[in-house]
Amino acid sequence: MQKKSAGIVLYRFFSGIPEFLLVHPGGPFFAKKDAGVWSVPKGEFTDEEDPLTAAIREFEEELGLPLTREGDFLELEPVTIKSGKRIFAWATRGDLDPAKVKSNTFPMEWPPKSGKIRQIEEVDKAAWCSLEEARIRLNPAQVPLIEELYALLSKR
Repeated sequence: MQKKSAGIVLYRFFSGIPEFLLVHPGGPFFAKKDAGVWSVPKGEFTDEEDPLTAAIREFEEELGLPLTREGDFLELEPVTIKSGKRIFAWATRGDLDPAKVKSNTFPMEWPPKSGKIRQIEEVDKAAWCSLEEARIRLNPAQVPLIEELYALLSKR
């Protein structure tokens, strides 16, 4: 069965230019990586869950902040990442301070085979990015989400 994630692409306008909120994955595997590893806030959901409800839940869990928004949700075209996971995403306008992000954690044995279990943050930082920055930072398979949203915003 194909894994699925649902996410929120939060956007705002800074000096009339759209910016997108991206998150950097926590943990030792990503600690020294930047380009191509950032993501939109997202997480897995089951067939029994409403995808948009799951996207909001995952946003709030990964950021440790409530989703406050201005306006409706725009459903974006789903994308598939390299692992085969399908990502469903909705965009909404809002704002938050990335310095206030406090992600949920998960247990992980680190270093491997050490027997030591550490609590790892799902997200270790968040940042507002322009379209150009997002194209560099994002996992390449997620770039179409930002490009589609940018195109929609340009028509308004």
